[in-house]
Amino acid sequence: MKAIVLGAGVIGVTTAFELARDGHDVTVIEQRQDVGLETSFANGGQVAANHAEPWAAPGVIAKAIKWLGHHDAPLLYRLRLDPALWAWTVEFLSHCREPQFWDNVARILRVALYSRDRFKTLREEVELDYGLRQLGIISIFRDGPEFDQALDRARMMTELGCERRALDRKGCIDLEPALAHATQLLCGGTWSPHDESGDCLAFTQQLADKAKSLGVRFKFNTRVLGLATEGYKITTVKTDHGDVDGDVFVLALGCQSQSLAKTLGLKLHIYPAKGYSVTLPITDPDGDAAPVVSLTDDRYKLVFSRLGDTLRVAGTAEFAGYDTHLDQRRANLTLDTALKLFPDAGQRDQATFWTGLRPATPDGVPLLGRGKHENLLLNTGHGTLGWTMAAGSARIIADLAQGHAPDIDMDGLGWERFA
Repeated sequence: MKAIVLGAGVIGVTTAFELARDGHDVTVIEQRQDVGLETSFANGGQVAANHAEPWAAPGVIAKAIKWLGHHDAPLLYRLRLDPALWAWTVEFLSHCREPQFWDNVARILRVALYSRDRFKTLREEVELDYGLRQLGIISIFRDGPEFDQALDRARMMTELGCERRALDRKGCIDLEPALAHATQLLCGGTWSPHDESGDCLAFTQQLADKAKSLGVRFKFNTRVLGLATEGYKITTVKTDHGDVDGDVFVLALGCQSQSLAKTLGLKLHIYPAKGYSVTLPITDPDGDAAPVVSLTDDRYKLVFSRLGDTLRVAGTAEFAGYDTHLDQRRANLTLDTALKLFPDAGQRDQATFWTGLRPATPDGVPLLGRGKHENLLLNTGHGTLGWTMAAGSARIIADLAQGHAPDIDMDGLGWERFA
């Protein structure tokens, strides 16, 4: 079977690899000059199944009101006349109630925990070197109420198959000595021992090379213009470099999935959430000024990951349409927060900044499964959890392409939930 994968981020590349391993003839179409140059390029580096919670949560509305008008808010709305944003926001707010939140947590975890197992299988079968650290992830909290709420959620998440161990201030520092530089900022934390971290771009590039060895063809610098159909089947991808025919088509274009799906009469309820990252060379890689264990700062919605001799700090969310302009004030805010926690980790003037768009759904659950057309498969809308869910999502799509039932329940994962 001839499979066409649209998009060469971590989601598209992992999907292409799984399809090729199943014996399909696979072509990947990507508008950039190489793999992983959009959302996958400089993300936070976490594979965090145990942190798979949607943004739409109880208490977020009150926080969002408090953040309005504050340029340094973890979640920033650029007020503008944008009907798509307001429609997305109304739906987002409807998922902030307690019952909807836990329904969505369960759906996300269904994919994320399955994906964690698939990552293990993938690493057993394919040799990849992407700076993997299997030290878990520590979430740090800065005051008592935040910490108490986190412990309540940790107990609930445990019932859904997660493992989050409560830590006092000393426990956090014992696991990550670099936190001793910020003792006065910490109240406590939780540790997820089975989560991982590494370099998502390196993973994507190396897996793409493995996919090429299986015969996968990559068409770079190629922009998708549309899809030709006959009845309820797609026949051809129209690009600026000619038509590409196929038997099955996988939509893995991240934020661009929405506009292409709309040409087929399919609304995907995806909106871009701009995030920032800072990569800081570590002054003394052998010292304890920079963390080795990956961290999440709950208050500022930032994650920290050691990538070789650099520290990657990433997070925040800015809703400003498809604008990819790097706001230096927002970028500096990320760096400032990192250096307050780890003041001697590196030199400010050596930091490099990046921004990218994450494909966010209102409920935080990815869009997986068949589209309205019988040979269109959706693998998009993963938000901040693209790498976390990549291996599981890819296997789901490969199974559907073969006509097999996936290994997990697909209820509540498809586009139909928004219909």
